[in-house]
Amino acid sequence: QVKIMESGGNLVQPGGSLTLSCAVSGFVEHYYGAAWFRQAPGKEREVVACISSDEDNRYYADSAKGRFTVSRGIVKNVVYLQMNNLTIEDTATYFCAAAKVVCPRTENYYYGGALFGHWGQGTQVTVSS
Repeated sequence: QVKIMESGGNLVQPGGSLTLSCAVSGFVEHYYGAAWFRQAPGKEREVVACISSDEDNRYYADSAKGRFTVSRGIVKNVVYLQMNNLTIEDTATYFCAAAKVVCPRTENYYYGGALFGHWGQGTQVTVSS
C-alpha cells in the first residue's frame, strides 16, 4: 500500500525560504515519479515541480523556475521541495503526489493531477508579513 505524508509547511515572510518534505512508502525499489502540486483558496490545483526516479528528469512550472528545487534524499523514499524567495502568491496548500511514471516535460500532462494516483493530505504554506 502506497502512503504519502508531507511536512514542513509554515508561516514565512516574503523573501524567505522553506523546505517541504514528502515521505513516500510502498513503491517497489523506489521506482516512482513524485510531484508537488499546490492549491490556493478559490484557485485550481496546479503543478509546481516533479522528479523522476532517476533524478535526472525534473520538471518545474514557470512559477517555480529559478526559485524552487525538487530533489530526492539520500534515503530515496523522501522527496524535498526547497523554496526560496517566497512571495505572497506562493501561499497555498502543497500536496505531494506519486505514481509509476516519468515526469512529463509539458504542463498539460499535469493538468488536474490525474496522472498521479497517490496523494498526501497536504501541508499549508503561508507567506505573509
